[in-house]
Amino acid sequence: MEDETTGAAAALPSWAENNLPQWALDAWNYLADIWNQGALGLTYGEITMVVAILVIALLIRGLFARTVVRAITRAAAGTETNIDDALVKIISTPLKLVPLIIGVYFALQVVDIGADTEEIANKVVQSFIALSVFWTLSRAVNAFEFVFTSLRDTLTPAIVDWMLKALQIALIILGFGAVAEIWGIAIAPLLAGLGIFGIAVGLGAQDLFKNLISGILILTEKRFVPGEWIQAEGVCEGTVEKINFRSTLVRRFDRSPMYVPNSFLSDGAVTNFSRMTHRRIKWVVGVEYRSTVDQLKYIRDEIEAWIWNDERFARPPEASLFVRVDSFNASSIDFMIYCFTHTKSWGEWLAIKEELAVAVMDIIAAAGTSFAFPSRTIYMQQQDAPEIMAPPARSAGVEKARREKDEVERVGGMRGGEDEG
Repeated sequence: MEDETTGAAAALPSWAENNLPQWALDAWNYLADIWNQGALGLTYGEITMVVAILVIALLIRGLFARTVVRAITRAAAGTETNIDDALVKIISTPLKLVPLIIGVYFALQVVDIGADTEEIANKVVQSFIALSVFWTLSRAVNAFEFVFTSLRDTLTPAIVDWMLKALQIALIILGFGAVAEIWGIAIAPLLAGLGIFGIAVGLGAQDLFKNLISGILILTEKRFVPGEWIQAEGVCEGTVEKINFRSTLVRRFDRSPMYVPNSFLSDGAVTNFSRMTHRRIKWVVGVEYRSTVDQLKYIRDEIEAWIWNDERFARPPEASLFVRVDSFNASSIDFMIYCFTHTKSWGEWLAIKEELAVAVMDIIAAAGTSFAFPSRTIYMQQQDAPEIMAPPARSAGVEKARREKDEVERVGGMRGGEDEG
């Protein structure tokens, strides 16, 4: 103990040994003993220095982030190009790790550790550097997203998003692979083991891979893209918000989200309403049986003219337009109104339909008739015999049709048509 005290006291300058009182020398020796003691192969002095260096590195990191990184960001924002802005966005967060990596390096230099421990420490620093590099590259994928603008026009935005995600995952995997190489872990046997593990997982997760492949098919076929209104019969109806690897997020019209497995939208029939060229109006309007032929023709011509003269409706041959007396119903003579609007907006389509409905009501009222409603006419038995009305003479068309039928039968006989409908 005396030798240790003498050695510790010898560390003091000669003038201090000669001038300091004995109690000060004893205190110095006591602190020196504590300083030279330690744990885990390090003295308390070395541990204190390592902690102090790391704390200083954290302080420098905060100062570095507030000054240097912000200054670079402001300088890049003042230029006209987007490339420097993207570069700053890439390196801003990883750049904040530089003071920490330097602090760890210097902390390792001041401690007295063995060769094996020093090798491990150096590998830790190298691992941090490798992860920082690949993290920066992974962030670069999103930062340079504007480079893929032309590719978004060729493919679809959803496919490009999937490609970017896959590229990011690949870079992260490469980063961990580089760290494994630093620590001497062989990648090839690991990949082989992962392949066998993947087969086992694939057998138990067939639905997962089925949905993944279905999502790829949806994107390549361009069935729908985010923002479009779709309907899968018996599954969902709403607006597509996001196409993920396993499922598609559909926002229903009550604003609640619905996550639909991609296989449901790939294997089944899906109606994409957003890609309709026009919106259809198909009505059956019935008028009373007391309506005359002239009234029916007036209603038909006026409704057709109203639709034809309105620029909001599509005209033939762009789209069909029919207003016809269609059928004799139980208590009405039915018109069929069949037309298409240019607008695909639901709100505008409803407003146009309302105007058309009011116009039809005005036309029918102007014709001197009215809408029919379900009714039944009851004839009471009469005591007197009903007056027998002789039918008018047959028209010339009847005689013409009879002559043509006789000619057909004389030549080859009449045969039944193939159409039974």
